[in-house]
Amino acid sequence: MKANNLRKGNVIIFNSNPHRIMEFHHHTPGNLRAMVQVKLRNLITGSQVENRFSATEEVAEADVNTADATFLYKDGDGYHFMFIESYEQFSMTPAVLGSAVFYLQDQMRVTITSFNDSPIGIELPQSVILTILDTEPELKGATASNSPKPAKTDTGLALTVPAFVKIGDRIVVGTDEGTYLKRAD
Repeated sequence: MKANNLRKGNVIIFNSNPHRIMEFHHHTPGNLRAMVQVKLRNLITGSQVENRFSATEEVAEADVNTADATFLYKDGDGYHFMFIESYEQFSMTPAVLGSAVFYLQDQMRVTITSFNDSPIGIELPQSVILTILDTEPELKGATASNSPKPAKTDTGLALTVPAFVKIGDRIVVGTDEGTYLKRAD
């Protein structure tokens, strides 16, 4: 495919490895030729890199497959999942999962991305419900407009929450940036 057809979320082959496009920006500077600036995440190692393509440059799409799976448990060997259709179980390391480890909960349904029949990535739901494990004490009369305070969830995620949130509260967290959205019902 041509580089100007790239979009956020596409998976391409870059330096012989599959990379997901995290950010995409199309430039057309004055009299110069159009170019595409992308931020890529290596789906094997998790590292990020930025690159610039000419708009007419050919870019190879990665042959990746996706399948629904269920998160089963975590142990010393990694994080264990089961494909929903085939009941085949497999594990992934924290290095491959990256920040997704802070959102995984028992029996959570996720989408697994595979390259050459090997799991290389995970897509989480848009939001998850987590429990506050540690934060400063609740301030009486605090509202959502007050300054936020640091907190830690039961999964180990560190984030900022409004001043009225206290230990034991269940909150909704956006998985794309790890931000507090609201209290859970």
